[in-house]
Amino acid sequence: MPANLTPDYLKADKWFREAATDEERILALEEMMRVIPRHKGTDHMRAELRKKYSALKESAEKKKKVSHGPDPFHILRSGAGQVVLLGLPNSGKSSIVSAVTHAKVHVADFPFATSIPMPGMAQFEDIKIEIVDMPPITAEYAPTGIVNTLRNCDLIGVVIDLSSDIGQQTKVCLDFLESRRLLPDPDNPVIDESGKSLARKCFVIATKKDAASAEQLDNLKQKLTKPMEITAIFVNDKTSLYKMMADIFRLLDIVRIYAKKPGQHPDMKDPFVLPKGSNVMDLAQSIHKELAEKLKTARCWGSGVHDGQNVHKTHILNDKDIIELHFA
Repeated sequence: MPANLTPDYLKADKWFREAATDEERILALEEMMRVIPRHKGTDHMRAELRKKYSALKESAEKKKKVSHGPDPFHILRSGAGQVVLLGLPNSGKSSIVSAVTHAKVHVADFPFATSIPMPGMAQFEDIKIEIVDMPPITAEYAPTGIVNTLRNCDLIGVVIDLSSDIGQQTKVCLDFLESRRLLPDPDNPVIDESGKSLARKCFVIATKKDAASAEQLDNLKQKLTKPMEITAIFVNDKTSLYKMMADIFRLLDIVRIYAKKPGQHPDMKDPFVLPKGSNVMDLAQSIHKELAEKLKTARCWGSGVHDGQNVHKTHILNDKDIIELHFA
């Protein structure tokens, strides 16, 4: 009986064959088992998938026990959000991190100058956002572990050099992201065993705009087969770098909330950062979970309210709102 394998299964199978780590192979097998057609023609294939899956899980557990040090590709998220840069050699990733952070990255004119992830903290107004420089990828090569870094970040910045071959860069980056199921697909969302989405929001950082024409930027837009925002920069132009950081802040879908103690001025230097759509109770819980249970009332200064207006616990917070919490 024919298996009649679906396009989704064939994509997952390609992902498995191209995976560089056991963790990636496990995720690919989970997807293959999820989308494989269930009929007598696939009984043997499903049994083989389960066997491979069990063996890989056991192997991964053993490797964890004999690990000889920290994984350089495991970058703990820090700041208000984490952005990981993806691109081909000499696309400008290191120059971006060097321009907006104090990280000691190696900016060079030769390829593969970056061999491990290099995080740096960028200041955007009154918050810090982590930008991570990554080793480059090519059509034939991707560093082992890079997918785990990308999968654990908040936002992926695809770096495209406008002065180089835009078509090749775009194809390599998008093929890599799609084959590893890192591109959001509303029609076929992929989740891991804990229910977490494998995909990440992506946008494009177009570098060397000073040396590029309007036609090259239009060409880049046409080459993008998936809807992505583009922010064009020149690393020596502070205006374009500020716009890039503002775009990153917006794409992170976060809001800054300033706390105010009763009878005192608000703390306008160190805001609480929450996901967009958070309410007053979410703020209280981020301050102290046990104390949040005693929340009685709240006053708000900000968007859509009168200054000092009493608001409910479910009141949705806006960026730069000032909140005064009263506890029983």
